[in-house]
Amino acid sequence: MTETTQIHTTPPGDGAKSRSPEFRLAAGALRGLRQDLFHDAFAYRPLPRMRGDGPLTKRLPARLREYAVWTPHAVISTAALLALLIATVDQGAGLLLGPLAVIPILLTMARPVGAFWLSMAAAPLALPFGDRWAEWPWLPGSFACHLTVLTVVAVRTRPRTAGWMWALTAAYGILAETLFGSGRYSTNTGPMLVVSALVLLCVAVWHIRRTAEQEVTAQQTVTAHERSRRTLLEERTTIARELHDVVAHHMSVVAIQAEAAPYRVENPPPELERAFATIRENAVAALTELRRVLGVVRAEDYEAPDAPQPTLADLDGLLANVRDTGLSAEKVVIGAVRDLPQGVELSAYRIVQEALSNTLRHAPGASARVEIGYVLGGLGLRIVNGPPPAPALVKPSPGAGHGITGMRERVSMLNGEMTAGPTDEGGYEVAVFLPVTGVSEGDA
Repeated sequence: MTETTQIHTTPPGDGAKSRSPEFRLAAGALRGLRQDLFHDAFAYRPLPRMRGDGPLTKRLPARLREYAVWTPHAVISTAALLALLIATVDQGAGLLLGPLAVIPILLTMARPVGAFWLSMAAAPLALPFGDRWAEWPWLPGSFACHLTVLTVVAVRTRPRTAGWMWALTAAYGILAETLFGSGRYSTNTGPMLVVSALVLLCVAVWHIRRTAEQEVTAQQTVTAHERSRRTLLEERTTIARELHDVVAHHMSVVAIQAEAAPYRVENPPPELERAFATIRENAVAALTELRRVLGVVRAEDYEAPDAPQPTLADLDGLLANVRDTGLSAEKVVIGAVRDLPQGVELSAYRIVQEALSNTLRHAPGASARVEIGYVLGGLGLRIVNGPPPAPALVKPSPGAGHGITGMRERVSMLNGEMTAGPTDEGGYEVAVFLPVTGVSEGDA
């Protein structure tokens, strides 16, 4: 009978998993302490200047605004001056106590964590030069200095660092009272901990509020960007659906005419029949591919319109519907009216429709003017509206700007140009030029 002894080895990394939650919590706390207060404690971190475009500073004159950006530095310097006065009043060794109270405060503008350690070291160094009956273990100047340093460093770092600084301050105060505070008239560890806790709590709440506002702002920016992208994609899908009817109509005409053309010629040559057959096959193949591509962007509940796509000839009906809603709209045609490609006619109609919809939405009760210019080389559109009669009653629209995005997409598709913006009279103007090449009168 053979006895086999097996030795089980613990794989690397499993030891940490087998440790108690308390041990892992303590290890994490020590890592946080080392990272916040020991790692690069005296690293150079200059205090940035205040923004000059804040809600208050932007109202100041330009000359004063240049100095207002140094407000944080001025506040810290003023606190250092007050600490100097507190440290030197009624103290015999003012020349020694003054620098111990001022230097840590000024250092917070360059090396904040290092300033905290310097303030902790300055408190016991100042004790031999103070009055024997003064409060223990912080002299008045050290008390003001350390409280100021805690506040500034907490503002410049994060709440966890403030918690560690308060804990080390409490440890120093309790240790100093326990070991060296016997026989003292009074101690001020309690007031220091209470006051500093209240100050650090206010700073922590400010940090949390600012972080939450930044996250909300970032989320709103991402949401607005995604909404704009979704609107752009939806507009492109709509354009693809509308142009499908136009292109499909022309391709169907090509296929039918190619099939019927050989029968209109008596004894057509075989080469001509093969050419027309090839044209018809290519037209049918193009129609098939067009329907397949459109199926990718078409919604499941989309139904093809029964009526033909609208053109500029249908603008009178559109303006009549707009007038029924209370908008005073007029149409002006400049130049000789001629037929344009259906894609241009459709896009022009949609641009006018969207511009009038924006007028109804953002300037209810205003008057609108639609100008259509048949010029050499293309089509010009100008839709302008006046200011709303009661601007205070206009409610902000959550989709503001999306109609402009759709119009720009249509103009870009046709290699046109577009400008949109407010007018000097308080209204809004949309100007578009759609180039049309090789179109003569009577073309469809």
